[in-house]
Amino acid sequence: MKKLFIAFMTLALSSCTQWLNINVNPDVPNNESATVDLRLPWIEYYYLYAWGVASVRSSYIDGTITSNSTTNTNGLLAGWNPSQGATTTPYQNWFIGAAANIPDLIQKATSEQAWDYVGAAYTIRAMGFMLMTDLYSEMPDTTSVTSSITPKYNNGQEIFNRCLSDLDQALVYFNKTQPSTATSFSSGDTWNHGDVQQWIRLVHGLKARWLLQLSKKNNLFNPDQILTELASAPLNIGQSIIVHHVNDPTDLAGNITTGDSYKTSVLYDFAAWSDGARITKWYMDLLTNSFTGGSGVVDPRTNWLVPSAQFTINGVKTLVRTAPVDVINSNIRLMNGPMLSSYSSTTKMWSVKTTNSARLGDTVFVSLKALSAQTGATTSESTWQATDGTVLSTGTFYTRPESPSVVLGYPEMCFIKAEVLFRKGDKADALQAYQAGIRADMEQMNATLSTYTTSSSINPYKSPISEANINSFLASPAVAQTADQLTMAMIMQQKFIAMSFTLQNWNDMRRFNYSAGNIGSYGVVYPDYNRPYEFGATAATKITGTSKSDPTYWFRRFMLPSAETVYNSQNVLLANPHALDLSIWSMPVWWDTSD
Repeated sequence: MKKLFIAFMTLALSSCTQWLNINVNPDVPNNESATVDLRLPWIEYYYLYAWGVASVRSSYIDGTITSNSTTNTNGLLAGWNPSQGATTTPYQNWFIGAAANIPDLIQKATSEQAWDYVGAAYTIRAMGFMLMTDLYSEMPDTTSVTSSITPKYNNGQEIFNRCLSDLDQALVYFNKTQPSTATSFSSGDTWNHGDVQQWIRLVHGLKARWLLQLSKKNNLFNPDQILTELASAPLNIGQSIIVHHVNDPTDLAGNITTGDSYKTSVLYDFAAWSDGARITKWYMDLLTNSFTGGSGVVDPRTNWLVPSAQFTINGVKTLVRTAPVDVINSNIRLMNGPMLSSYSSTTKMWSVKTTNSARLGDTVFVSLKALSAQTGATTSESTWQATDGTVLSTGTFYTRPESPSVVLGYPEMCFIKAEVLFRKGDKADALQAYQAGIRADMEQMNATLSTYTTSSSINPYKSPISEANINSFLASPAVAQTADQLTMAMIMQQKFIAMSFTLQNWNDMRRFNYSAGNIGSYGVVYPDYNRPYEFGATAATKITGTSKSDPTYWFRRFMLPSAETVYNSQNVLLANPHALDLSIWSMPVWWDTSD
């Protein structure tokens, strides 16, 4: 894989991404002319883009969303009948947009003793390769960004260890003092704006996250080490590492890999650009506590995390929350549903273009779609509206163009702590961490929601959740009130909600074997979860197991993209002789296996 440099890095954009206004040799940018504060922002951007597409595509696997199509890339993922085309974009954006530029950043930053840039480079390199091994397990690592176009592979454990080593190396550099002659870190850092302590917290939080992924490895799993890392990770929502995006009506320049807008949320780019994504019943049941054994108490985040649309009821426009799509127990997708619906500003009616009477009611399924410049927005308002002002979708908190990207948040740290303490038998302290995580997630959402200037009369779900509703929910039967009431399933339910639309939810599901109920004495951690109803003979050639206790019954990894399986097949097969088999999708990655 040859080293590349993205020549479009001199594009001038604006807003919170002031780094995009820096301009060095705009006509012929190259490895010599590109300064460290010009290079780092694009590495941050393309890592985040790779993470965003991986997170959305895993959300089709883990039961958060589904598609109105059974044949497009996301629709096939939702039916657990994956195509190799689903695997290319995260790989491409990481290697071409980010990884290929990291060695040059390290070299350039080292030459001027810009140690904070070196620390950031090692941190992001670790994050990117951990993302790759979470998805594909075996991966070109140590030879991936050399001049070789057929790099050799490392196995998952080698990559995992290298990533931890990179984080340790990052700490060494973050603890050095940059000379005044070095490029200011704040001029190139779009994630933490030059705050080194935030980077250090990120490193420790990542270590806690990744060490938790060893929970199946009795010989490697170390709960106390995780707790030690958490002590130096974010300790409140103000220390969460969050990248903020904007919905700029002039943001029409498309990036080099997909053509998406530069300033919008990466989750929006893949989850809500078009109107095909729909919320599933399984995810809605988590929010409304309607799953087997649930309390029935509706989480106050529900209307913020799922879309609503306006319907005329008794002559009054009324926001109505979407109906969820039951992909586990219903044949709706096999019956061509849910079909896309449309609204007429002339008749003031919603309709579905079909002669199938069974599909006429599909107007109850509201899309996640929001509006950016490339999809029709002419102002910063992202709510999808008809020409008469009717709200066609409120969107969701995480999937609007201006939604935040949570690189690593304090709520996640709380739930990691709760799980680790629960595993250690300290249920009292686990309860405190669990409850703190629930509150922190709502408060973290409100911190973003309070910055929106959109009138609540247009979209009330862009205004904060009330403190009264937060307090009421925390005191309700939906939340464990005593240590004896707390279960692993309750911890992971709340973590899933807090980590909505992120790859970590799929990682956690794999760690607990989905709903098999065969991890320790924790029982079924994800109640009511199962394969999609439409799962059939073709899907069974890829996800091959025949019983829940069989690891291969579940969706476990991505197949490598065709660029590797076609042009580097010899090294691919040396790393994993089953890499070209259709059944590779159900073979656990290295950390997903027991000792």
